[in-house]
Amino acid sequence: MRIMNLLLVAVMAVTLASCSKFKTYNGPEVTRILVYKEDRKMFLMHHDKALKVYDVDLGFAPLGHKQVEGDGRTPEGDYYVDRRNPNSQFYLSVGISYPNAADRAYAHSIGRSPGGDIFIHGRPKLYRNGKEDWTAGCIAVTDREMRDVYAMVNKGTLVSIYP
Repeated sequence: MRIMNLLLVAVMAVTLASCSKFKTYNGPEVTRILVYKEDRKMFLMHHDKALKVYDVDLGFAPLGHKQVEGDGRTPEGDYYVDRRNPNSQFYLSVGISYPNAADRAYAHSIGRSPGGDIFIHGRPKLYRNGKEDWTAGCIAVTDREMRDVYAMVNKGTLVSIYP
């Protein structure tokens, strides 16, 4: 009976651990994230090798570079992961360093705010069909995929977003 109880406790512990939204990753370092807006694809790269490829949702106005707050566009250019949010309203998220100096300068020149809070994050139930762009400028993947991204991507990772 004691062995059965120990076995049951062990199975429960493994089950609970596998339900966690936090995964561990011990593979090659993600050296860069590539996002191709037109193709709706994101690649987690180790130098020239794609480690993972994901379909993504973008800002609700996907054409063009994000220029001002509220334009619904996803930025284009080179940024980096500048923060990690384990308590995101969109499951898990990693922040992108938008706006950079050029983004701020342009918005200032036209008397507007460039906006901010651009993330790679999970996808809420309302948008799980993956058939439409819906974010305010962020890049969204499924929650399951976001567990991988969150485990694999470190602060400081380069993010290149192409039209």
